[in-house]
This record gives sequence, structure tokens and C-alpha cells, in this order.
Amino acid sequence: MTIPIRNLYYLFCYAWRKFPEGGSVDVGVDDSPDLPNLLARLLISGANRLMRRGLDRGYQSFSEEARSPRGRLLLDDIVKGQTLRRGAVVCAFDELTPDVLHNQIIKATARAMPRLGEIEPAQKHELGLLVQRMGGIADIRLGAELFRRVQLSRNTGQYRPLMQLCELAFHAHMPDEGGAGSRFADILKNEVVMSAIFEDFLRNFYAHEQSVFKVAREQMAWDALPLEPDSHGFLPIMETDITLRSKARTVVIDAKFYKEVLASRVGSEKVRSGHLYQLFAYLEHAALRAPHLPCDGALIYPAVGGTVALRYNIRGHEVVVRALDFTQPWQAIHDELLALPFEFGEGPRSQAASGV
Repeated sequence: MTIPIRNLYYLFCYAWRKFPEGGSVDVGVDDSPDLPNLLARLLISGANRLMRRGLDRGYQSFSEEARSPRGRLLLDDIVKGQTLRRGAVVCAFDELTPDVLHNQIIKATARAMPRLGEIEPAQKHELGLLVQRMGGIADIRLGAELFRRVQLSRNTGQYRPLMQLCELAFHAHMPDEGGAGSRFADILKNEVVMSAIFEDFLRNFYAHEQSVFKVAREQMAWDALPLEPDSHGFLPIMETDITLRSKARTVVIDAKFYKEVLASRVGSEKVRSGHLYQLFAYLEHAALRAPHLPCDGALIYPAVGGTVALRYNIRGHEVVVRALDFTQPWQAIHDELLALPFEFGEGPRSQAASGV
């Protein structure tokens, strides 16, 4: 799937809750020829912005032998080392330092990116300068578990987009077949990773761009009664990708990132049955929370070049299957997404489907 760089930039910005101001893009984004260079540009600009504001610092514990006591005296170490004979003591103290995990991850990512053959020389040079500026921060080996250990507070929320960028870049690194270096995996072909990003993009887009609907990811239990004592507690919890609720309507949106929107069935194309079953189950149960309101749903896919716009009424729920053409200018994508939740229940198509 080939999505223009500018639209990829917007997709990642909304997914990472780093909303572009006034529809603007970071300097240099449009000059990025491909996704590896886009991620490198975003890392460079984001890290430099952090460094201008001042890197986050955290307390770390240190111990040292010193002639001037500071912090806590470690009596066992003093006795064992007989440091008093040298006129020194062993102290333990906490010190505020930028050598914390989230800064270490940024530095490690900046060190790893230039090894990708796709990164342009100018970007490699800027990444090298970034590593030098973070010289007081320890070098670490990146691993998937490190990203789960990062703990950010309200005061360090500005790190969250960079952590998500670093994690995406980490999963995109693949060793060369010859073992000489690394290459960039086409992350856009990874439907699992990109589905999660596309889901976050849509949820954050609606949370940021409109105020009529409350936006959430909702968990729902099955409306079921166990007929045997041993059957209790085995049904899974349902969780929607995006639920929009207003005083007039509930809209459930399922985000899907697939190369082919429709499934081929013996010479014809059909809506993917698994996606439709899942959305219908969500609609039936989401409607129980507000039974006096219409409850409608949408399957939304990204597409390149072509579009799909289907609309049905399924047991009282209006259902839209929509593929958005991500080769359009961003403003057209923005306007189409923003209009979608307000299209339900309007127009002759909806009336005909309802038997009016």
C-alpha cells in the first residue's frame, strides 16, 4: 500500500496524539522520499524540540567513596573497605539526571536508524549530531520489553509520540540477508501493526476534530445467561475500536487496515464476513446501553486509488462500509471522515432501507 508521505504524516500524528497545528506539517516532512526517512525526520525534529525545552530528568541512586560525606553513609562498606584509614567514607545518594529510560530509547533509536540503507546521508548526519548531543545518556540495546517499561506522567506526556515512533521504528528493523547491516521492513504491509495505528488514528481524529459525540473504546459483556453452572465466566469481553455517543445517536466504528478491502469470492467481491459479524455483534450490544437511540455502525478501511461506499440496514442498524482513498489531498480525507458520523439516518437511501 503506497500512501503519500504527507498523509502518512497526518495518520501518525493523530495516532500518536501529536495534532498538527492549523493543518501544518513539520519542516522537512514533504521532502522525505519514503517512510524510513519520514520516521527519521520526525525523530530528529521531535528530539531536538525536546532538547530545546530540556530533557526530562529523574532521580537515580549512586554510591561512591568520598572525603566529603553526602547522602547516606554506608557503614558496612566503610568497615569492609577500611576507608577511614584513607580519610574517606562510602556514601549513597540520589542525583537528578537525564539518563532515564525514555531518553535512552530515543538515543538508541537515533543510533540504530543510520544503519538502514534507505536513510539519506543528510538525515544520517543529523541523527549522528543528535547522538552526540545526548552523550551523557547511557547506550542501551533496544528490545520490545523496554517500551513496556516506560512510565510517563502528565508532565512527560510530550514523550509519548516519540516513544510510539521509536517502537514503530524498532519493529521495522530487519537484518540484511548477508548480515552486514539492517534494512527497513515495509511496515505498511504489516496488517497487525498498521491496524492498531489506524484504529488509534480514527479514534483520536474524532476525539480532536468534533465535539458532538463523546469518543471512547467501550468494553461490553455478552448479553447471555449461562445455562450450566460451569459455563459462567467463559465468554470473552467485547471491545469496540471506536464508539461515538451523542444525545441523538450511537455510532460504532471498526477500523480495518487491509490491502484488499473486499474479499474475492468465486469471481465476485464481497464484504469480509468476519468484519461484518464482529460489527453486528458490537451494534446489538452497544444498543443496549441506550435503547431509545438509533445505533449505527461503520467499517472503515484505507485505500489507495479506489474507493468503496456501501450502505445497508441490518436488523434496524444502518451499516456503512467505507474505503477512504488516502491518495487524496489531506483536506479531502479530513472532510470525508468528519462528515461520516453525521450521515446516518439522513437522505433517501436510509429511508428506503427502513421501509419509509
